[in-house]
Amino acid sequence: MKIRAFDIEDQAAVIELWQACALVVPWNDPVKDIARKLKVDADLFLVGESRGEIVATVMGGYEGHRGWINYLAVSPQHQRKGYGREIMEFVEQRIQLKGCPKINLQIRGTNTQATAFYQAIGYDIENVIGLGKRLEPDI
Repeated sequence: MKIRAFDIEDQAAVIELWQACALVVPWNDPVKDIARKLKVDADLFLVGESRGEIVATVMGGYEGHRGWINYLAVSPQHQRKGYGREIMEFVEQRIQLKGCPKINLQIRGTNTQATAFYQAIGYDIENVIGLGKRLEPDI
C-alpha cells in the first residue's frame, strides 16, 4: 500500500470508503468534514492506495496538547492485511514529528472490532468521559 496525502480528487472515493466502513452518520456531513480538515493539518489527512484504489484513510490532528485520530478506515475487502496498522504508524510518526506527546481517539462504545484493533496496536482504554457540543449543524 502506498500512503500519501489526501487530494481533493480523492473525495468521492474516500466518502465511498467511509460509507462502506459505516463511518458516515447523519449528523456528520463527510463533504463538510473534508473541507474542515483541509483547513487544519491537511498534511495529516492520509490515504492508502493499492493498485490505484483508495483502500485506507486516516485523519490525524495535533492542537498543541494532544494528537487526535479520526476517520480511520480500511476497505472491508482489504482488512486483515496490515493496512490499518501501516497507515496508523505513518500518521503517528507525522504527529510525533510535530512535537506531540500523546494521541487520543474516540470510537463508538458498540464498535468492539475497532476497540480490539486499537488495543492490538498499543492504545489503552482510559477512564475518561467524552463530551461534545455541536457548534454548527451538518444536517
